[in-house]
Amino acid sequence: MEKLFMTGNEAIAEAAIRSGCLYYFGYPITPQNEIPEYMSTRLPELGGAFLQAESEIAAIYMVYGAAGAGMRVMSSSSSPGISLKQEGLSYIAAAELPCVIVNMMRGGPGLGGIQPSQSDYFQATKGGGHGDYHLFVLAPSTVQEAVSLTGDAFDIADKYRTPVMILGDGIIGQMMEPVEFEQRPRSKEYDKSWALSGAKGRPRNVIKTLYLDPQKLEQHNLKLQDKYQKMKEDVRIEHYLCDDAEIVIAAYGTVARIAKTAVQILRDKGIKVGLLRPITLYPFPYDHFQEIAERIRKVLVVEMSLGQMVEDVKLAVNGKAEVAFYGRTGGIVPSYEEIAAELEKQLF
Repeated sequence: MEKLFMTGNEAIAEAAIRSGCLYYFGYPITPQNEIPEYMSTRLPELGGAFLQAESEIAAIYMVYGAAGAGMRVMSSSSSPGISLKQEGLSYIAAAELPCVIVNMMRGGPGLGGIQPSQSDYFQATKGGGHGDYHLFVLAPSTVQEAVSLTGDAFDIADKYRTPVMILGDGIIGQMMEPVEFEQRPRSKEYDKSWALSGAKGRPRNVIKTLYLDPQKLEQHNLKLQDKYQKMKEDVRIEHYLCDDAEIVIAAYGTVARIAKTAVQILRDKGIKVGLLRPITLYPFPYDHFQEIAERIRKVLVVEMSLGQMVEDVKLAVNGKAEVAFYGRTGGIVPSYEEIAAELEKQLF
């Protein structure tokens, strides 16, 4: 099995290529610039297409075009750049086109800073743009997991004909770790009969998002909502030392990785604490939180934000356990000592 030492950004780019992505359109912004840099070198070697667009807005509509032709295609950006893509993402979701979008979050609002953040959770999981739509959202906590989730993201996108977002942060994108690239089995051959691949010998396909008849638009929205319900089949979550836990930390991505060390420290002190780490942020693993709320007394949600995922945790727990929150923002990363101290404070 091949093992390489790579940044998270480079590893995601290589994993995308190995998953059949030969088309990339984007625009540079820190801290994800290694993705387009890597793609600009590799894709021409493979007969693919890399294009640095004139803006994030242009890039997302290029993704729309390639996805509409049935190609595996990816774009990436960071927080304010993702904001510029929102209208296009709404169109892509409405047109039911598969693609993968990477967001390596940075501090905000506005230009903010280039340090890591998790303050784009609402934007990623609640639609972001206009209309009743969602993205499927995956949140890796290691570079190795970023590799595997990138391959999965393309399969999920094709399975549901939907845009999939890989939601990381500056730490995930910039850190270097040894990663293994497994020989993934050839992806299932997904039906692409809807694609705009030329109509010679068959009726023409039409991809659109405009429905002037309100009845037809409502039916289209209901169809999308039915698909979002089906996506729950692919919900993923990690339970870490939760079997006997009396209190659990809820965190995702980089913060969950830090929180694991806090859990180990507290366990050494005899405190029965566990970690629940959502890997899919949308669909959110509500059922897992509902089940664990029946047998614990408190959940401490830790985020690099002023409180976003905590709202989904509160909905899931539904008053069956107390929910507390600890967050850092502005690019400040909470330490495992901070998390452990906050949890000990919550015990009293």
